Amino acid sequence: MEKLKFNISINASREKVWKILWEDETYRKWASVFSEGSCAKSDWKEGSKILFLGSNNDGMISKIAELRENEFMSFEHLGQLKNGVEDFESEEIKKWSGIFENYTLKPIGNKTELIIEMDMNDEYKDFFLKTWPSALNKIKELSEQ
Repeated sequence: MEKLKFNISINASREKVWKILWEDETYRKWASVFSEGSCAKSDWKEGSKILFLGSNNDGMISKIAELRENEFMSFEHLGQLKNGVEDFESEEIKKWSGIFENYTLKPIGNKTELIIEMDMNDEYKDFFLKTWPSALNKIKELSEQ
């Protein structure tokens, strides 16, 4: 397992970037880079379940492992939702279950540095190396409007 790291400097406050990341309307805009129709369903509380879903309502089942508002969010990916069935046990899931995806927002003067760190196996590495830069640019664009 390898840790991937991506970052971008955004000319906006941490509070604004946080809202762009996690409010439904803007989350859907930047996350569409990964999969058209993407959404996140959660009560957005530490320890709670979160579903990262595509347009067909299939997707990842995760947990909000840590949440410090306007500063840090950590997701632990646990399983998959497919055709309405939760899967935590298949061999495919065991390859990546328990990996973390972390979002850090650091103030740098009047700007915010957004840092994404995620554990990654080789199977998905190329996809994320190609798509995260586009997603970060979309987050920057939305945050600087």
